Amino acid sequence: MKIFTLKTCDSCRKATKFLKENDISFTEIPIRETPPSLQELRAALESTVDLRKLFNTSGQDYRSLNLKETLPTLSEEAALELLASNGNLIKRPFLITADTTMVGFKPEIWQETLVTGP
Repeated sequence: MKIFTLKTCDSCRKATKFLKENDISFTEIPIRETPPSLQELRAALESTVDLRKLFNTSGQDYRSLNLKETLPTLSEEAALELLASNGNLIKRPFLITADTTMVGFKPEIWQETLVTGP
């Protein structure tokens, strides 16, 4: 299991704390320095369905690139390449398991998916 995080991100800290408290082993990867690959982002898109949910819409990079306006005009491939090239644009934490990819930290969903099971 891999989790892409940013040190200054509260949600990322809560997510890694959740994983540790539930004895779930993981590898933590700095998202800014090592963003998820195109293949990992495609898998996330399959899990998420909505491309916009992969973006950190409250971030400075999102605003400075005017993605609110331009994202709807980008092809899926162009949007994924943009995410793969700039970890700041990706909503975090970004978690990859053998079965799924989860974006953002929602404790109840993480509990159901990673601890309780279906």
